[in-house]
Amino acid sequence: MQLEAYFDFHAPDDIRLKGHRMGIETILLDYLELGLSPETIVVRYPTLTLEEAYATLTYYWRHQAQMDAYLRAWRAHHEQMQRAQAENPSPAVLRLRALAQQRLAAAP
Repeated sequence: MQLEAYFDFHAPDDIRLKGHRMGIETILLDYLELGLSPETIVVRYPTLTLEEAYATLTYYWRHQAQMDAYLRAWRAHHEQMQRAQAENPSPAVLRLRALAQQRLAAAP
């Protein structure tokens, strides 16, 4: 099996594991930033197989410069989306905040 067969390449900035909604960044960040082993990663995501975790890491190691750029772009987009959500919260978030304030005000 070709290594690329493990993935769906939806766009240059959207690579997902076949059969999952999970992007490869989930596995890579757990491995690179949290220092988790592939065995620990599959415990965190029960639908993920050990083979898929190792395939993702192998793909990363074979294309490290490209994948590092992918992760930088993903982080930048993620941070931008978090800022946008903080600046313009949805009506549901506003309602939840109001309820939380009401409960705090009513607490003894």
